[in-house]
Amino acid sequence: MYKWLIRPLFFSVDAEKIHHFVFRNLKFVSRIPGVRPLLRGLYSVADTRLEKRILGITFKNPVGLAAGFDKDAKLIDELDALGFGFIEIGTVTPLPQSGNDKPRLFRLPQDQALINRMGFNNEGVEAAMRRLKEKKSNIIVGGNIGKNKVTPNENALNDYALCFEVLFPYVDYFVLNISSPNTPGLRELQDKEPLRKLLMHVKQLSASKGVYKPLLLKIAPDLVDSQLDDIIEILKETKLDGVVATNTTISREGLSTSNAEVQAIGNGGLSGKPLTERSTYVIRYLRQKLGPQFPIIGVGGIMSTDDAIEKLKAGADLIQIYTGFIYEGPGFVKQINNAILQNLKS
Repeated sequence: MYKWLIRPLFFSVDAEKIHHFVFRNLKFVSRIPGVRPLLRGLYSVADTRLEKRILGITFKNPVGLAAGFDKDAKLIDELDALGFGFIEIGTVTPLPQSGNDKPRLFRLPQDQALINRMGFNNEGVEAAMRRLKEKKSNIIVGGNIGKNKVTPNENALNDYALCFEVLFPYVDYFVLNISSPNTPGLRELQDKEPLRKLLMHVKQLSASKGVYKPLLLKIAPDLVDSQLDDIIEILKETKLDGVVATNTTISREGLSTSNAEVQAIGNGGLSGKPLTERSTYVIRYLRQKLGPQFPIIGVGGIMSTDDAIEKLKAGADLIQIYTGFIYEGPGFVKQINNAILQNLKS
């Protein structure tokens, strides 16, 4: 029903407008008594074989919602009812910011893809914190944190530290986002020395807390092997807890959408099917270099159950979806979890 009726209606409206429409209506409908249990019955798979113990946390299943969908932690309880094993909020910045000019979110249906240049639009870390304090469900929540656009890179440490401090009591793990292509200069923080300095600083903050919260790094898919090697070296040196691979890509290679349409859209990060192969390559490369125990969350181009299984076989411990969720609908999480169970039997 979703793919032949609801999705065509949604895709006939501006992508960002329909995103907010879905948020408002899911929030409204979920307030009706009995709706959340109904949604949970329709979309959740309860099976202990899906549980994954990693990062010192037990995830009820390995399928998470990637950062960028619920930036401001507005739908934690509602999304929990759709069967996710965990939800990553953000990217959250210290101060609210409106992001880049609209339009800034575009669909490429021929390629099962999206292009976005949102620019870390969010209501700020304090607003996210207040909502997390009020959540009712016990779903695992990750805090994806970044820097404000106006903050120069030499002061980026302060932005990440502030977000870390404010969210610390309310999230289960952290992800440092240094790989979005939509904040000018942000990816420069992936360079060896700035990255080492940032990770060491936040690790020291983490060590000062009485309760430990895992710290992960989200990286770009566009890094060449030598750059990946530098990051691997720093991950080992700083004893970081894990890595999220990967963010969106700036590449436009191999698209079926016309060059004229792609050029008219302009800059932004590409997600969806065109990213599938590259993100899987990065996951496999990281797994080979980091060994069997290092935690890896795989994200990027999971548009089918086969894509999800391939990510797990390549070395991902957990996976996240976003673009696939938009193209496949709310039943996608259940489909993936059932495919994982079926794969266990085979």
